[in-house]
Amino acid sequence: MSTRDTPAQIGDLPPIGRPAARALLEAGITTLSQVATHSRRDLMALHGIGPSAVGMLATALAERGLAFAEL
Repeated sequence: MSTRDTPAQIGDLPPIGRPAARALLEAGITTLSQVATHSRRDLMALHGIGPSAVGMLATALAERGLAFAEL
């Protein structure tokens, strides 16, 4: 699957870009509540997710009263 085939936005996740969206899809993560079960470090370890995507996810989590899991 190329990133062209990956939607730019998935579920209630913010538009974080196709490479990051693909990484989350491959990890089975499609919602912010699922993102909240992972630490920043876990997500950064996924190929395609960088500081920018993690920052956008952190903002979206905070807007919903959620946060990344602690290590």
